[in-house]
Order: sequence, then C-alpha cells, then structure tokens
Amino acid sequence: MASTANEKRDETFGEWFRRKKRGKIRKAGKLTIRRLSEFLRSQSTFEDAPVMDPANFPGLTAFTEDWETIQAELNEILKHRDAIPLFHEISKDQVRISLGDKWRTFILYGFGEKLEKNCSQAPVTTSLLEKVPNLQTAWFSILGPDHHIPAHRGVTTGILRAHLGLNIPKDAEKCRLRIVDEIVVWKPGKMFVFDDTYEHEVWNETNEERVVLIFDFDRPMRYWGRMINKLFVKGLKFTAYYQEPRKKMQGYEEHYENVVRRAEENVEKMSHK
Repeated sequence: MASTANEKRDETFGEWFRRKKRGKIRKAGKLTIRRLSEFLRSQSTFEDAPVMDPANFPGLTAFTEDWETIQAELNEILKHRDAIPLFHEISKDQVRISLGDKWRTFILYGFGEKLEKNCSQAPVTTSLLEKVPNLQTAWFSILGPDHHIPAHRGVTTGILRAHLGLNIPKDAEKCRLRIVDEIVVWKPGKMFVFDDTYEHEVWNETNEERVVLIFDFDRPMRYWGRMINKLFVKGLKFTAYYQEPRKKMQGYEEHYENVVRRAEENVEKMSHK
C-alpha cells in the first residue's frame, strides 16, 4: 500500500532511506526474477501451461481420495477462526492484495519449514503433505463472503501451486479463479495445479465462505533448472520477504495453540460442574 503524503512528511531520514533502498532492491529483484523465471520454465520436464492436471505429478491424487478427512480437520480448525491471522498480518508484502479482514491463512508449511504446532491440528493433512516431493509452502486459505483478491503474480516459475477444494459456496460459479484468460471454479474434493507467475485473481461473490488447501512444490525440471531453483529458494530465505513472515508465523502459531488450549480447558471445567 502506497504511503500517504502525511506519512512521508513524518518519516525520519533513516526511514526514508530504507524505504528508497527497499524500493530499488525490489525493482532490481523483479527484473532478475523475471529473467530467471523464463529460464526455469524452459527447464520443465513436461508441457508447460497455466493450468495443469494434478495426475501428472506424483503424490497428489491421495489428496482427492482423502479430501473429506482433510475437510473434517479444517472444520475443527475453523472453530477458532478469529485466532487465524489475516494474510497481510503474516506478510506485509501482501498488503496490496490482502485487503480488509476477509482473507485468513492457517499455515502448515512455510518455505519448506514445518510449523509443528499448526500441523498437529491437522495430522492427516500433514501426513499427505509430507509425501509431496520438494514441498515448499502449505496453508488453508480462508476467503470470506463478497470479497475480491486483485490480479497478481507469484514470485518464481520454479514452484507450482496446487488447490484442493474443501468448503465451497453452493453457488460455485460465483466463486472463481481467473488465470490469464481461463476461469477455474473450485469443487469440493477436486484439485488442480497452476503456475502462479501467470496473472490471476479471485472473486467470491457469494454470501458463504470459501476454503481451499493450497500448497506449493518445486516444478519438475532438468538438472540445471533444479540446481538453480534450489539456490534461488535458499537465497530467498535470507531476505525480508522470508524472514519477516517467518517470525510472525511462529507468533501466530503460539497464539492459535493457546486459544485452543483455553477452549479445551473451559469445556473440561463445564463438564465437571
């Protein structure tokens, strides 16, 4: 979100310098990543397309076979919905696309790092994710009614994204994802894979909540593509893009666990009355 005129006037020289520096780094980074993405896409071991069949990737069909168990774990998590952070509370880099209070994310994996306490809330989901080759990130994406996520692009073509439909509004056609010029409608228990560096945006024009399991994994590539992508992801972990959300994820994980524990203690106290 752009700074207002008053905010810019009130900032110190140090804050101004850091803001300008970050802007220049981001601009240079985008150019480098664009060129890198072109190379990584050329290294694919399969025919590339914006939207892909999950059957082409090992370890993904198990999610559709056991989706109702995943949904049951999700619905237990949603009992404490207010303790789940908004997307931009985790990563301020997402503030442009995460507006208001209608997009929450319950993160299970972040950049290959398992959030143990969150994963303990969804053991079956976690066991399936553990079998996905080169898993990077995984979370339940909780989108409230009457909400729009603006058009945006992912960071690198070296990573692909899977969506598994879980809680989907009855009027599914009004809850959709546009990827370039293709419209995808989520369905309970159905999955698709896409390259999120293609422009995409989301609408939920219903009065119901939409929840999907999203996870990212390395694009299957030839040797040099795999090696360069591995180095890129490793380098990304040293940047603010990764470090800031990582610290916040741990804090929100602790908070959610505490909320669940207090709720369980209250239920136990009530049962003894």
